[in-house]
Amino acid sequence: HVQWERRKCCRDVSTGTRKLVSRFVLCGSSSQMNLKECLDECMEALDLFLNNHFNESLERLRPRVHESMYHALIYATVLEMQAMMTFQHDDISNAGNTMKSAQEVCQSLDISFNNRAFCTNLHAEVCYAECQLQRAALTFLQDESMVSFIKGGIKVRNSYLIYKELHAFIKSHSFLKGPSHVHLEGGISFGIGAFNLTLSLFPPRILKVLEFAGFSGDKEYGLSLLHDGATGMNLRSMLCALLLLCYYTFLTFILGTGEGEVVEAERLLKPFRLRYPRVTSLFSYIIMWLCTVTPLLYQAVALFEDGCKAQQTWKQFHHMCYWELMWCFTYKQAWKMAYFYADLLSQESRWSKAMYVYMKAAYLSMLPKHEARPFGEDEIELFRQVPTFKQKIAGKSPPTEKFAIRKARRYKASSPVRLPVPVLEMMYMWNGFSMISKRPELTEGMMQTLVDAEQNEYSVDDRCVIHLLKGLCLKNQGLLQAAEECFNRVFSSEKKIKFDHYLVPNSLVELSLLYIDQGRRDEAIKVLRKAKQNYKDYSMESRTQFRIHAALAKLKADPGEEEDTHL
Repeated sequence: HVQWERRKCCRDVSTGTRKLVSRFVLCGSSSQMNLKECLDECMEALDLFLNNHFNESLERLRPRVHESMYHALIYATVLEMQAMMTFQHDDISNAGNTMKSAQEVCQSLDISFNNRAFCTNLHAEVCYAECQLQRAALTFLQDESMVSFIKGGIKVRNSYLIYKELHAFIKSHSFLKGPSHVHLEGGISFGIGAFNLTLSLFPPRILKVLEFAGFSGDKEYGLSLLHDGATGMNLRSMLCALLLLCYYTFLTFILGTGEGEVVEAERLLKPFRLRYPRVTSLFSYIIMWLCTVTPLLYQAVALFEDGCKAQQTWKQFHHMCYWELMWCFTYKQAWKMAYFYADLLSQESRWSKAMYVYMKAAYLSMLPKHEARPFGEDEIELFRQVPTFKQKIAGKSPPTEKFAIRKARRYKASSPVRLPVPVLEMMYMWNGFSMISKRPELTEGMMQTLVDAEQNEYSVDDRCVIHLLKGLCLKNQGLLQAAEECFNRVFSSEKKIKFDHYLVPNSLVELSLLYIDQGRRDEAIKVLRKAKQNYKDYSMESRTQFRIHAALAKLKADPGEEEDTHL
């Protein structure tokens, strides 16, 4: 029971760098059995985690985190997921230290050629690359200094290079598959697929810089690899599926053209719904979210509320549900209920208190002046508090937080200049009008709110906000000519706008999407390039640029032409 396999990557212990060498190492059946036992136990721990037995999952993994690379990696991954949801400094630090220890376990296995099987070394390479990638994410969160950005960037590049070399190796003719190959291939598919898909989302200007540094982004190739990983029974199938689902849902709605891939997401979810049926698993969360973009909004509310009741161990899952419930009630214009969930988030979640307080104030401002405010709070005072909660993530304030702070400044004066429809404006920033496109009664309610707001005296900026949002409602109602007039009205007011410069490029993006729906491809491309090239340094610019890139990609516009054309 002895097999020979080819060694491709090893670590030069003295310098800490990776060299490509050829080496043959004896692989015995006992090591294979140990590796299989580790993988089986880690699969069981993941099943516990996804069925809401969070503490039991960690208890199953903890005894072997110092001797098994997979136990160490999965244990650290669970802690990192928790840290990213709590956003507590102690949790981030603990997850980072645990992931570093997991990496050291992988490294010790990787360099011990005399008493370890070759197959174990290959698995150690994959785990090492995954640890590098996750440590980079934590580095960006933990420290905002330039040194941390450089360190994180180095980790990302090292991880990418390891994945590339391993992928090339397992596809070579000299490679022989071992008993645990499905887990090895699943790990490599996850890494290469994640890099290709993520990089493909970046606009061409950024991607060219990344390609110069050795990265590449092919969306279809990335999706193909992730599908292969998600549909196989391997340790990374859950990660591959979650990344694909995030792309088909959140990313395509918020950073894309607002359409998403609901059918594809539901198809991918089907086996995981059977495997993890309980309402608080991550897969159930995506099922709930999908209900919000279909005619099942009321069912979504019930599911999110049930999700909060089902378990008390991970309060962070509650926060995810609160966020979605806040938007569900926003779409229904149930301002007090939406305020209630924004208030819960402001008290319990550390992700963006400035954003939560801004939303609280925005909801109160939508109520009639004579109506009593919950808890006796006053929207003007809340707006004034927003800048005091400013924070930095990865060295920068989140764009939505910066947007909220800039908008709240209007309330600093003793006689504040009120915002016309702050909730609907922020809803647009999260592409909420696409979310309700299949609910005509919700769009009709939004339109009535905008028509009522239009009766008041506002500045050019505020009137253009209303025109943009009315255009989106008219588009949802199929009144395309009227929607086009609204978007063009914003564009024609460009020189009169004083503060909200984001309105013009975003109106052009919405106009282009309208043209796409009408089959006016050349006009759409022309408008998109104008939005891309003629406007800089406005609020939420990165998000708008991502949407422009997604729309041009949908039209299959030539990237080179996109960069070189001047209008």
